[in-house]
Amino acid sequence: ALATLKPQAGLIVPQAVPSSQPNVAGAGESMELGELAGMTPEIIQKLQDKATVLTTERKKRGKTVPEELVKPEELSKYRQVASHVGLHSASIPGILALDLCPSDTNKILTGGADKNVIVFDKSSEQILATLKGHSKKVTSVVFHPSQDLVFSASPDATIRIWSVPNASCVQVVRAHEGSVTGLSLHATGDYLLSSSDDQYWAFSDIQTGRVLTKVTDESSGCGKDGDEEPNPERTNVANFPGHSGPITSIAFSENGYYLATAADDSSVKLWDLRKLKNFKTLQLENNFEVKSLIFDQSGTYLALGGTDVQIYICKQWTEILHFTEHSGLTTGVAFGHHAKFIASTGMDRSLKFYSL
Repeated sequence: ALATLKPQAGLIVPQAVPSSQPNVAGAGESMELGELAGMTPEIIQKLQDKATVLTTERKKRGKTVPEELVKPEELSKYRQVASHVGLHSASIPGILALDLCPSDTNKILTGGADKNVIVFDKSSEQILATLKGHSKKVTSVVFHPSQDLVFSASPDATIRIWSVPNASCVQVVRAHEGSVTGLSLHATGDYLLSSSDDQYWAFSDIQTGRVLTKVTDESSGCGKDGDEEPNPERTNVANFPGHSGPITSIAFSENGYYLATAADDSSVKLWDLRKLKNFKTLQLENNFEVKSLIFDQSGTYLALGGTDVQIYICKQWTEILHFTEHSGLTTGVAFGHHAKFIASTGMDRSLKFYSL
């Protein structure tokens, strides 16, 4: 599904929600699977308005790079400056997910094989919150950019919304019947997009925990009889063939032009979304595994984590940094604000920081 990058074609038609129903679940209360609130005209308008704002902002930025951004010659001198192994359980090792708070990249979010979500402060080197509730490992975590909320997903088929100050779960979203494989917060900050092994994508409201709509690829035959209705607006925008193995990670650059994809074929491919073509392939060493891909906020650098951590400068697509400090697979990699530092997590249960 990741390789095709399509807003898939089958739409489950939500049932009308009786007005007598409460529109907000209680703290930690889960919405029942199948309760679909629907995409109202107001929601659709909100999404369109945000898209217009983002397009305008991107055009204003143009190709300018922030003056504060760390220069390649400085970045190339980065080294490991800290390593933390006490965040997650030693008996069930492995940090599987990583995110940095967009408004304060000193706040680090991790998800572990121990089923826990951890909020960590890089500056004080203190754990701010330990969030427990998932019944299986945590494979995806996301910070809210402006609220004290974080989100997590798991093979236990749930998405949890957490209050960081209270260290408590405020919503359990049951959007899927299978493992939740991916999680992304919409730019409005109001909605979550999730993907699952059940072959559906779901769009959920973070305030109510309600699943607004679920989408599937009707060509896969995974829909339920009577639940789907073809929608001509949900079409496959582009298909990107080329990898010879399953896709393991994707990342969009901030300029909206570039897409990076990684696969089990030990390669990273760069795609120009304006021309819908693969313009560069980074062929890695044989059996090199890529588990995480990310561009920095300016789109100047690309980081990949897997067998080890590698940093590339975009446009030239040359490697300028290579870290081998993790003793196991690197599962996550992220840039601090203006690339002032780099963070990585691994199966060795360590969170590492790199800078001058």
